[in-house]
Amino acid sequence: MTHPRSTTRRQKITLRAIRGPEWWLMVKKFFVHGTTIASFAPSSRFLARKILRGIDWVKARVVVELGAGTGPITKELIRAAGPNTKLVIVEQDPDFCRVLRKKFPGLDIVEGDACKLDEILAERGIKYADHVISGLPLPSFSPGLRDSILSMSARVLGPEGEFRQITSMPWVYLKLYKSYFRDVSFKLVPLNLPPGGVYFCKGYQHTTA
Repeated sequence: MTHPRSTTRRQKITLRAIRGPEWWLMVKKFFVHGTTIASFAPSSRFLARKILRGIDWVKARVVVELGAGTGPITKELIRAAGPNTKLVIVEQDPDFCRVLRKKFPGLDIVEGDACKLDEILAERGIKYADHVISGLPLPSFSPGLRDSILSMSARVLGPEGEFRQITSMPWVYLKLYKSYFRDVSFKLVPLNLPPGGVYFCKGYQHTTA
């Protein structure tokens, strides 16, 4: 049986880990730039691992992450990716970019616009990506901006490429993503704060929602 004092100590350690500098940075960004920040807290490791589940790392040559924030998904990408997989991390916020570069030295961290993803990849001699992993709060964006990001993501994806999107509002935006892609599935991740999930999207064919 676990001693009560031990349980309390673990809870304090866990809380301290959650409420560290990165947590406070996310909170600050969320309240200042709410429509461009997906959540007030970094994605959990459960959500980060779910969005990568099923990727064939032997075949995947290029994986792009959009809106990396403080890097919880980036961390899992590094852990999972094979030696022949090129990771390109795109984040527009300069403060988040500084955090990412400090945490992941040597990784290709781009302070750039997701709407210019084709240019970002072309500068690296890359024509197609196998997967685009998005942490951007696309439903909160204006329709024009959302259209631009999704059409650009589709443009750089190969024929079998897949767009994957995290969400903190399970199932709510299923219809929205189905207006952009022929094949959309959703996986719930209850062990997240708040409960979230992942949309897996293929076959871009934008229609009016």
